[in-house]
Order: sequence, then C-alpha cells, then structure tokens
Amino acid sequence: MEQKHFEVIIIGGSYSGLSAAMSLGRSLRQVLVIDSGLPCNRQTPHSHNFITQDGEKPAVISAKAKLQVDIYKTVQFYNGLAVKALKTENSFEIETESGAIFSSRKVLFATGVRDLLPEIEGFEACWGISVLHCPYCHGYEVKNEKTAIIANGEMGFEYAKLISNWTKDLRLCTNGKSELTSEQTQILKSQGVLILEGEIDSFEHTDGYIKNIIFKNGERVEVKAIYARPPFEQHCPIPATLGCDISEQGLLKVDAMQKTNISGVFASGDCTTQMRSVAIAVSTGSFVGAVINKELIDEDF
Repeated sequence: MEQKHFEVIIIGGSYSGLSAAMSLGRSLRQVLVIDSGLPCNRQTPHSHNFITQDGEKPAVISAKAKLQVDIYKTVQFYNGLAVKALKTENSFEIETESGAIFSSRKVLFATGVRDLLPEIEGFEACWGISVLHCPYCHGYEVKNEKTAIIANGEMGFEYAKLISNWTKDLRLCTNGKSELTSEQTQILKSQGVLILEGEIDSFEHTDGYIKNIIFKNGERVEVKAIYARPPFEQHCPIPATLGCDISEQGLLKVDAMQKTNISGVFASGDCTTQMRSVAIAVSTGSFVGAVINKELIDEDF
C-alpha cells in the first residue's frame, strides 16, 4: 500500500468499524481500515434483531457491508493486526504486526472484546451456537425450550428473571454453592425455576448444539439452550497503552460523542458497551463517523 497518511484510521473492520468507514467515506475522508479478520461472533450461525438482516449469517452481513464501503474510493483496507500506536504532536502512528506504519489525524477503535470462556469441556464449541449471551439476539429461536442459565448470586437472580420472559422451562446452574439470598431463592422457586448447585463437568453436544449438561457428581440435565455471560477483556490492548480510560466492567470509557479521554481517539461498538449486538454496533459506528468528520471540519475551517 503506497499511501501512508490518512485523516482517520479505523482499527477493527467489523460492523461498527465498517459503518464508521461508510459514514466517513461519504464525507470524502481519507480513511484506512485495519482489520485482522477475527470478529467475536465468527462462530454464530445467524444474526438477529437487526432490521433488514434478521436471520442472516454474520459473515454475510460483514462481507456485504465491506463491498458497499469499498465503493467509496477514499476508504482503503489493510488486512493485518495493529499492535502499537504512538501519539505525536499532530497525529497518530499505527504499527502493524508485519511492521507497516501508517499515520492519521484521528483514530477510531472498533475492536470489540475477547470473551474469556470457562474451562468446561464443550463450552467453546457451543459458544454462540447454543450457549448464548443475549436473549434479544437469540431468545426467540429457543423460546419455550428446556433452558439453563450459568450464573450465581445477584447476577443469576436477575438473569433468570430476564430469561423467564422467553421460557418457563428454566434451571439456574450456580456451578457450585448458591450465593442467592433466601428471598431470591424463594422467588425463583415460586416461579418454577430449578436451582442446581452441582459443579459442571462438561457439555454433551453435537456440532455445538447442546444436548446435556454433565455435572461432576454424574448428574445429567437435558437442555436445548444455555445462557452465560463469561468475563471478557479488550480485544485490542492499544487503547490502554495510549492512556484511554477503561471502566470497572472492562469497557473503553467514551462520552456521548464516542470520544475517549485522549484527544483524537474515539471508540465504538462492543468495546464500549455491554449491549452487544450488530444493530447497536452499526448505530454507534455510523454516529461516530459523523462526529469525527465534524471535528475535522471544525479544526480546518
């Protein structure tokens, strides 16, 4: 790639990054999108709750989006992993794993998060297929089915209350001694929620579709879906090295304009919010593209 300096570098070329790139491309901005091709939902067979694309494969949505963004000739793509960033007086320098260096006036991180999956045999194979994180994205497809939740304490109580909207055939797996209060336990039991305190050994599944939860005590529980919210970390460590603030939840802190605390650095999509969905990622990307363009206009006018 001959061009080395851009007005905006977007790190992360999935839904939010592509949406921002389209907004900036339509604003005639010189943009570089750096992407390593590892979206967090790459194993999920279908995406839902995104109007016009409901039920489509995630990879199909992103491929179509990239083709549409590619129409805007001021937007270029670099297939690789960004590993380092340096803030200079008037710009940013971004270095990739292969040693290529690019610079820009503004940087957008649309890099998502990396889920830290528990060491339960079969969990990773089922993640995004029948082990789910979001009922708004996937709950309709498993409505009224035998469903389990892996959680404990306050989170387990609230999660069970939420999922009960989609199914009443529900069991809460605390994966060890319950940390629910006696009142929470009574409420859940009154709603027909089974509370299982055994430690989980493995998931029996076929091609990622769960059949049984196998407990260490030998108990087997048949389910068709599991909800879980494993911990996560930022997929990209660069914002932290630049000094961007990170919340207690592990998310990049942004204001209402998707700006981080570092001037010229923006963030959008899953790396900034617990509301992880394609629709929200697209929305924040489109919005931040307009914000960045306006900031460039104000600086140059």
